Amino acid sequence: MIVESEMSFDKFDSNKKRLLEGLRRYRGIVTSACKFANLDRQTFYNYKKDDPAFAQAVEDVEEEAIDFVEGKLYEKINGVECVSYNGKGEATVYDQPPSDTAIIFYLKTKGKKRGYVERQEITGKDGDPIESEITVKVIHAGPRPVSHEKDVDA
Repeated sequence: MIVESEMSFDKFDSNKKRLLEGLRRYRGIVTSACKFANLDRQTFYNYKKDDPAFAQAVEDVEEEAIDFVEGKLYEKINGVECVSYNGKGEATVYDQPPSDTAIIFYLKTKGKKRGYVERQEITGKDGDPIESEITVKVIHAGPRPVSHEKDVDA
């Protein structure tokens, strides 16, 4: 599936343009984009390191991919109407209900400030700070080495 976008890659040479088109087509997957452009991954990373405009275009394509996936997440949260086709080309329309997993994921990532976060708070009794005591026991394995140097007061 090709992703449509307003973004133009005309200012880049053909290799970079092909990489960016591949990134858009494959939603930011570098390996797939490199295969699409018939270039190796190291070339992609060299372009990204050496060309700030290319690096910015890559970041823009990655943001598009995140926007797309967020849209799919919202579909999962809302529930969607789906169409399935049988071998004869006949369509069956059905509703996919909202996904509890998608809702929980969204709240854990976007609803943290409202308390939707999984974390463990480790406290002492009745929420008090944990009391701790550290004991250091020094054990010598034998007599201390004797220094044969004279102490010289400077």
